[in-house]
Amino acid sequence: MVDDLVARVEANPKYQKLVSARSSYSIFMTSLVMLVYFGFILLIAFDKELLATKLGPGMVTSLGIPLGIGVIVITIILTNIYLRRANSEFDRLNADIIKEAKRK
Repeated sequence: MVDDLVARVEANPKYQKLVSARSSYSIFMTSLVMLVYFGFILLIAFDKELLATKLGPGMVTSLGIPLGIGVIVITIILTNIYLRRANSEFDRLNADIIKEAKRK
C-alpha cells in the first residue's frame, strides 16, 4: 500500500516540478547566504584596515560592527524569503500531489 502511494507520488509531474523548483531555489538561496558570509570572512582576512575604520571622528565603533550586523540581518531576510515561498508555493504543490496520489 505504502509503496504504491510512493510510486504514484514519484510518477506525478507536479512532484518532479516540486523537486526541481525546490532544489534549484535552495541552491540559489544557499549560494546567496554563503556569498554574504564568506564575503565578510574574506574581508576580515584580507582587509582588516577597512573593517577597523572608525565610522566618524571621535566614534568608537568601527565599520566591522555594522557590517557584521548586516550579515545577520541579511541572513534573517533571506531565510524569511525562503520560508515564505516554501510555506506558500512548495506546501501547496505538496498538498496537491498528496491529494492526487490518494485519489488514485
